[in-house]
Amino acid sequence: MENSENSKFALPLSNVKYILAGLALMILGYVLMSGGGTDNPDVFTGEKMFSFTRIVIAPVLILAGFVVEIFAIMYQPKKR
Repeated sequence: MENSENSKFALPLSNVKYILAGLALMILGYVLMSGGGTDNPDVFTGEKMFSFTRIVIAPVLILAGFVVEIFAIMYQPKKR
């Protein structure tokens, strides 16, 4: 005798999947942005630090993750 009103989650399962996808995009962006340091502080390697992946792709993935998160929160699936 479960009450169906009390067992509902605030977001449907499809929205939770979108939230996890957005989180994965953001994590991937942060991972691509990290790293690239040197062991010697006197040596500066601009090629690794200012690569296309770090400057362009990683921030775009992070912003896309935020857009997916906003979509996941705001989206209301159609009722059948």
